[in-house]
Amino acid sequence: MNVNQTIELGAALLILLGSIMSVISALGIIRLPDVYTRSHAATKSSTLAVLLSLTGAFIYFWVHEGFISVRLLLGIIFVFLTAPVSGHLITRAAYRARVKLTDNSSDDELKDVLFPEEK
Repeated sequence: MNVNQTIELGAALLILLGSIMSVISALGIIRLPDVYTRSHAATKSSTLAVLLSLTGAFIYFWVHEGFISVRLLLGIIFVFLTAPVSGHLITRAAYRARVKLTDNSSDDELKDVLFPEEK
């Protein structure tokens, strides 16, 4: 194996890891009990899955084809910046709309701050 084949194998492993993380994220979205924990699964692991897959594709095209894809770089940056922010905003909107937490939640420290009239 030469250097190019080794780097292509690394890129393929990154894409495989991204696929595995995507499956884990989907299972988390299905199995977790409420919107807050589902949002966590959707943003954290999905962001990692997309970043791993796009990074693997970027490395593959860089080594195999010999060019740097600006679209892949922009996709990596865009997903890295927007996915956690959108997950936070969705969770914040759900909390302010008073979506019930799961019964397994032990503390709700934000309730006293946002809704002091309900003490």
